[in-house]
Amino acid sequence: MKVLIIGSGGREHAIAKLVKRSGLEPRIFVAMDYRNPGLEREASETGGKWFIAPTTSPEKIVGVAEEVSPDLIVVGPEEPQFAGVTDALRDRGFTVFGASMRCAEIEKSKVFARTLMWKYGIEGRLYFKAFTDVEEARKFIEFAGDVVIKPARQAGGKGVKVVRDTQAYLSRDRAEVKKSYVEKLFNEMSSYRDIDYKIIVEQRVEGVEYTAMVITDGDTVLPLPLIQDHPHAFEYDTGPETGGMGSIQGPGWVLPFITDEEYRKTIEIVSNVLKALVKEVGEPYIGAFAGQMMLTGVWGPTVIEFYSRFGDPEASNLVPIVESDFLEILDRAAEKRLAGAKLRINEEIVTIVKAVAPAGYPDNKHLASSHPISIDEARIRELGCETLYASVEMRSDGILYTKGSRAFEIVCHGNSYEEAYKKAENAVTHISTLDGWPLFYRRDIGSSELLEDRKRVANRVRQVYMARAKNGLIGKILVWVPGEGILENPLIGFVR
Repeated sequence: MKVLIIGSGGREHAIAKLVKRSGLEPRIFVAMDYRNPGLEREASETGGKWFIAPTTSPEKIVGVAEEVSPDLIVVGPEEPQFAGVTDALRDRGFTVFGASMRCAEIEKSKVFARTLMWKYGIEGRLYFKAFTDVEEARKFIEFAGDVVIKPARQAGGKGVKVVRDTQAYLSRDRAEVKKSYVEKLFNEMSSYRDIDYKIIVEQRVEGVEYTAMVITDGDTVLPLPLIQDHPHAFEYDTGPETGGMGSIQGPGWVLPFITDEEYRKTIEIVSNVLKALVKEVGEPYIGAFAGQMMLTGVWGPTVIEFYSRFGDPEASNLVPIVESDFLEILDRAAEKRLAGAKLRINEEIVTIVKAVAPAGYPDNKHLASSHPISIDEARIRELGCETLYASVEMRSDGILYTKGSRAFEIVCHGNSYEEAYKKAENAVTHISTLDGWPLFYRRDIGSSELLEDRKRVANRVRQVYMARAKNGLIGKILVWVPGEGILENPLIGFVR
């Protein structure tokens, strides 16, 4: 079976490894923006081929597909979806696993996603206000209190500012911080011409985050196990937000701080959003879909945002645990025959993924780029871990160079978090730059200290949301809006 994978990074390398194990004897072909040695190897070892092509160009990708004539095409990242690559491939008659441009709007536009949840009354929604005008946003933000300021468009997981405004004597200073950040974000978002809204201001909530991924053919929803991403650059959730510095999974389908009931409720929310989306856009959603969730005192499982694809690095956690034929599942979804498919996983182990990045990421990718880097993959494999190549490029001189983002993802598993953590901490030491440029990773991911902290926070917010549910207050919020007074569960007036 010929499989064409579209994408260049760690997520696509994870998909390739999962597909490679299939009993359908896959030949893997890859269209990537740069020469990723991991993807190159998976293609070569299966008798396939790799191509360098702009993955957001419908014309170029269709050209690659017509040369390969694959049985299945898997579109990995979100940007090709936004650019219409998936639609162009389907228009040419190819079988494609990946969201269409209209369905991918659920990730591209946070305003669309939030409005959809309010329109269809889906639980786990937060209040928000979106802006196209910087002066209007500055004026609003001065009185907004506790808020989260985000780019209104998907921007690689970056650009989020959380402002906790509970100390009255600091309110004026925080107002200035918020207004200056609004201006900065507006300037950054001006380069995106495919959206009207530039920023979105959301209700701030506290709790523990986690990702719920599913595979769907538009009718059937096949849940995957919960995974927790760690988006902040530095230890204990400090520093700027990134595309994800690592993730944990297991044992089984839930995380140590999420209950089975919360998992079921989460999948119900994600499924309801998919149903609403299909109804709204008038076409089936075929591909991977994910809810970036938070367990909060307001709702319990609460939606932070959505992904119209597998998460990265969350997809990497699947590599050691999936026991089903993953390619068969993807193919069944793409052909709208997912009903009856089962996903088997190894429920006895846990997995830890650690991303290693060059200094300068995420704020200055230029500074983090073009550093020669080496990895002792054989030694990492001896430790029982796998290496996924992400933002690294093999150049004509035969040397591997950083591209400015997360360079590698190291995937380790064990019978306990302690075992997997020790492997991961050892494995990352076998990566180094040849020019002495610093690399960094998060030592706390998967540690017993951080896990215990997650459990404490989850137990605290669980008590709150269960008490609210008992008193009929689940999901209810009161917001003061200048000129409008106190609103309960506001929507009108919060979207412009």
